[in-house]
Amino acid sequence: MKKSSWMGFMFLVMVMFLFPQIGHAAGGGTGIYLDGKALELSKNAQVQNMSGNVMIPIRVVVEELGFNVDWDTKTRTVTIQQSDTELKLVVNQSTATVNGNKVSLPVAPKLMTDTVIVPIRFVSEQMGLSVGWENTSKTVYLTSPDSGSGTGNGSDNGSGNNNGGSDGSGSDSNVNDTANLANVSGISFNNNQLMIAVDKNVKPNIFKMSEPNRLVVDLPYTQFASAFSSNQSLDSTMNGFFDVTDYPDVSKVRYALFNNNPSTIRVVIDMNNAKNYTLINNNDGLIIVDLNADSNDNSGNGNKLVVIDAGHGGSDPGASSVTKKKEKDFNLAVALKVEKLLENEPNIEIVMTRDSDTYPTLQERAKLANSINADIFISIHANAGSATASGVETYYTKSDSLALANVMHKYLVQSSGLSDRKVRTKSLHVTRETTMPAVLLECGYLSNSKDDAVLFTEDFQNSVAEGIAKGIKEYLGM
Repeated sequence: MKKSSWMGFMFLVMVMFLFPQIGHAAGGGTGIYLDGKALELSKNAQVQNMSGNVMIPIRVVVEELGFNVDWDTKTRTVTIQQSDTELKLVVNQSTATVNGNKVSLPVAPKLMTDTVIVPIRFVSEQMGLSVGWENTSKTVYLTSPDSGSGTGNGSDNGSGNNNGGSDGSGSDSNVNDTANLANVSGISFNNNQLMIAVDKNVKPNIFKMSEPNRLVVDLPYTQFASAFSSNQSLDSTMNGFFDVTDYPDVSKVRYALFNNNPSTIRVVIDMNNAKNYTLINNNDGLIIVDLNADSNDNSGNGNKLVVIDAGHGGSDPGASSVTKKKEKDFNLAVALKVEKLLENEPNIEIVMTRDSDTYPTLQERAKLANSINADIFISIHANAGSATASGVETYYTKSDSLALANVMHKYLVQSSGLSDRKVRTKSLHVTRETTMPAVLLECGYLSNSKDDAVLFTEDFQNSVAEGIAKGIKEYLGM
């Protein structure tokens, strides 16, 4: 099954590398945040600063996103495979290959002890990530290219500047001319609303984050007004915060000069509970993020909203089977059968991400589920790998999805009759960016001749659809 675009693949691929070349380490307390989540770094896998170049342990990030990776110690070659794409990288070589085609690297990967590192600029320019470097704490903040759409994740360090460099769109010498920047003169929280006072029109970018729950508001082309610190907390590094005690959903509001190019102030609302919001921006000098919307009433009738996602579709066929069948067709067939089985359930409403051969993007699938406040999200797929791999797997990303994963996997094993490859955790877009419990079901291996022989039969698809429907009903208590 394809789990991301080629750019995402390149990112994951490079992320397989782990550790510093020769040079001095960047000091204690180094860290990496991927889409707002702190990654666990081993003692020998720290961020490095070598001759002015920030180097990053790539394997840490790749393992978070999940790809099939092989390391050949003899040739010092890393091979990353995903569906029909193969990428090879060799330590100390400045070229990589993608399906046999050479791709130039600005700096060759370096190996020391048991880890490999690459320069952060490569991650930024070749993998499409937004990269921030906070020098005081020696921390790298990485944001996936599909983040920040209003419901996704992103880095929210809330302190320090993002000096990741140009975004490739060209430079404007006047972009940070202070005369062109809007001044933020005040930030407050009252009546369950965040209020930001500005003196020019600003187009905010707002998005949700989870684990822990936060709302992030980016204000591009802004700066703190000269008098801001006289009324509110703001230290010499342009960071500040205030506690919120009168509203049970919010614990703190943090703000900082997050980026220097363009000058961007980031405001983070630390939430005690996940909440919907309404952005009010009438270009009247006051930006309001209203948290008074009811996030618990999905449809007004008490029914449970279930999003069924048939993976891939349209221009994205997914994996190909041994007999050249397409994964997208299997996914849709099973999804439609699940919809049919549940359409007459009085307390369940089904929403499909697609019901024909179309391709909603991964962002659109997650955004749909989030926008309707769905109760659960089920993504249906078939897998591909080695010819010997066989069986079913259930993936989840967030801890609040584990209970759903366990229930769905129980019925997937029973209904498929295939080998049990267990419940697994992996950072996949649709299970990571959705705000409700979400799982991705791998219903068998198209690359295995025995699995392939049954996957496209009516009996198998009907049985698996029934299992999925039963799992949904059990999890929802119906």
